Amino acid sequence: MGEVCDNGFMITRSEAVTVRAETKTSPTDQELHLSNLDQYFSPVVQTVFCYKQPDDDKKGMEDVGRVIREALAKVLVHFYPLAGNLTISSDGKLVVKCTNKGVPFVEARADCDLDVLGDITIPDPSMLTKLVYMDPAVTNMLEMPLLTAQVTRFKCGGFVMGMALNHCMADGTSAMQFVNSWSEIARGISPSTLPYINRSALRSRKPPIFSYPHGKLLKSDCISTQSSQGEIVYKLFEFDQKKLARLKKIIMEDGSISSCTTFVALTALIWRAKCKAYNTQQEQQAKLILVVDGRSKLKNPPLPKNYFGNVIVLTCCVCNAGDLMQRPLSYAVQLVQDTINTVDDEFIRSKIDYLEITREKFSYSTTLLVSSWTRLAFKAMDFGWGEPMQSGCVTLPEKEVAFFFSGAGKSKTGTTVLLGLPVTAMKSFQELIRI
Repeated sequence: MGEVCDNGFMITRSEAVTVRAETKTSPTDQELHLSNLDQYFSPVVQTVFCYKQPDDDKKGMEDVGRVIREALAKVLVHFYPLAGNLTISSDGKLVVKCTNKGVPFVEARADCDLDVLGDITIPDPSMLTKLVYMDPAVTNMLEMPLLTAQVTRFKCGGFVMGMALNHCMADGTSAMQFVNSWSEIARGISPSTLPYINRSALRSRKPPIFSYPHGKLLKSDCISTQSSQGEIVYKLFEFDQKKLARLKKIIMEDGSISSCTTFVALTALIWRAKCKAYNTQQEQQAKLILVVDGRSKLKNPPLPKNYFGNVIVLTCCVCNAGDLMQRPLSYAVQLVQDTINTVDDEFIRSKIDYLEITREKFSYSTTLLVSSWTRLAFKAMDFGWGEPMQSGCVTLPEKEVAFFFSGAGKSKTGTTVLLGLPVTAMKSFQELIRI
């Protein structure tokens, strides 16, 4: 059936076929018990990757769908839980039944060229949802596939690979591990890294020990102004190396900060600018949530480098809004640095123990959340037709979120920030971050 996107072009999908691991991977009754960090995040993340037809290769494009589908059957031998399905255990937790039920795979055609898509780094659900397969008849999370794939070919010869993956199975690093292994197999290469599937390394302690006030840190007690400022809009802000150098010079002018990372500098800048753009009352609390990859933080014992699952934790900065807006930018930088430095092995173990007792699920509160994707190896995803020319998410949470990507400006050596804010706040914000 053909589906017309809001901007006028049509995509025609074939019927979904079920792709299973091509060889037996595990006993059909095996269950994978997800960690508490996995339980915390369970939305379906939809991503798209665009590939243009190579200039020096005008053959073989008809085989794109077949090559990627056959490689999927092979990679599922190693990442076999993705072909299973979710269930609830007797103690009320999410568990994956490794049944090799399979992954829905769809081939599609678009009646236009790839350039119609424009810059897909900025989410456009009305268009991009057509490039990812989601069965509209299935709304219960336990009935949804853990993974779906769609390959859409365009008139110009390029194609888009769209993927929907349940976040409870993998964070960004693990998702890239999976897709890079998939693309290596598509090129006829053995996967360079095989996944460590067992999640027991992130079990809670007995008895659980709370070393930090996790609930208090993440509980939102800040007054929301979002509803009064209109719908959320997303914009890209590019910071090349010259802008980043100027920003760090400003931060270090008063001598209180001797050095800081690009992530910390940009996070402090947009946190303060967002607070000012909202005309926040000085007596209010300004709040910032940071997404931290815990892989390098875990020491006792360290995680296997090829661990497949969620290892991200959230931590929070809170301060008086008046101080944030009026004091030098170095003040915000120091707060961000100190907050990140609190995330160590004990913080993560304490968080896991806290989730064991509370069974808390993550929900975006009315504040700013910042996450860096600069280390995700999108460019390595070559299925045999070159690296993706661009990639992006179909949707983002409709709250104030910021994601950092590698590459900015002509040199592509800086950092690009994708940010969502209410319309009226965005107008002021753009002026406040000029460097």
